[in-house]
Amino acid sequence: MTFFSYKNGEMHAEGVALATIAAQVGTPFYCYSAGALRAAWKEFADHLKGMNAEVCYAMKANSSLAVVRLFGELGAGSDIVSIGEMRRALAAGIPARRIIYSGVGKKPSELMAALEAGVGQINVESSYELETLNAVAGQLGVKADITIRVNPDVDAKTHAKITTGRKGNKFGVDIDLAREAYALAGKLPNLNVVGVAMHIGSQLTSLDPYRDAIVRVRELVTQLRADGHKIDRFDIGGGLGIVYAQEKPPAIADFLAMVARETAGLGCALTFEPGRRLVGEAGVLVSEVILVKPGAAKTFVIVDAAMNDLIRPTLYEAWHDILPVRERPQAATIRCDIVGPICESGDYLAQDRDMAPLAAGDLIMIRSAGAYGAVMASTYNTRPLAPEVMVDGTRFAVTRPRPSIDELLSAERFVPWQEPVKS
Repeated sequence: MTFFSYKNGEMHAEGVALATIAAQVGTPFYCYSAGALRAAWKEFADHLKGMNAEVCYAMKANSSLAVVRLFGELGAGSDIVSIGEMRRALAAGIPARRIIYSGVGKKPSELMAALEAGVGQINVESSYELETLNAVAGQLGVKADITIRVNPDVDAKTHAKITTGRKGNKFGVDIDLAREAYALAGKLPNLNVVGVAMHIGSQLTSLDPYRDAIVRVRELVTQLRADGHKIDRFDIGGGLGIVYAQEKPPAIADFLAMVARETAGLGCALTFEPGRRLVGEAGVLVSEVILVKPGAAKTFVIVDAAMNDLIRPTLYEAWHDILPVRERPQAATIRCDIVGPICESGDYLAQDRDMAPLAAGDLIMIRSAGAYGAVMASTYNTRPLAPEVMVDGTRFAVTRPRPSIDELLSAERFVPWQEPVKS
């Protein structure tokens, strides 16, 4: 089912015209389809039936409280990578026992906060963290349930900046050193080893890297059990890709069938941590054209969204499909760069893109912006964050309003020795 489509020549999110939202909240804004979020979840849930498995939504993809709440109501836990995300998960109603705390650099104070909150599982990524967590748990008089995240040295064949399972990446314990790490964990009195975890990258469009990684970790599980460790859980992570341009990511059914085959007989409860796959195609960014600027070398379409709103094109050289909000059937096209107002040459949403002619005041929709869009935004150039909106059928509501510039300024202070500003 398509949740963003033209109706009577106007782009709609479900039953709401994007132009209607723009008129009320201004541009740029992010828009999420509740129907698309539910459909993405259902694809996972339907094919998990009969498996001893759970899904913990990876909040780093999109930590909007409304989005996290929606998934929680459907039965998801949360995969977090910071105490801020933990606070968001709890605020959205996710039970602490269904929260998994991942991340390569957890401070003692953060580990203490997680244990005090009752987080269900901590994925440990180094021997140093094992010893730190043991000390913190001892101070609190509790025993921490942990897995150790292992790095299987498998090439996810994705963008270098979102590959996480190679020897050269900062994440996890090298699989060749994993038995030593488990031996240490087994000696620490305040840790309860419950399983093993992995995560090899993001935006994967092939099952082969997943299969290779699972095979390597499955062999490790056999070795660890022979060493006397109780390994009851296998946290497989997330990373399945979505469609931005012409990608053909694996179907959830095929992915889960492969996992079931490769883990058959292992006797582990499985945990999946999808993020992008659940939210990526469920969100769009809507922007207004400020002006069209012809140049000697190329034409620039200058819009009011910028790299501070959506950094993926600049950071990852990422492609996002861009459509006019008002349909232009069989219109001639122009080749242009779609750029923002920020004082950076890297401030672009698309380069050398063939688009139907645009003019000042036109609205455009940037597709597949639900993951790593609003959550990575900044206030660079003192530009307020774009608001976030959720549509559900024929209704919509703002889930995060656009802050005013006065609100941005009020969060800062002059130093005491500076003279007051004269009004």
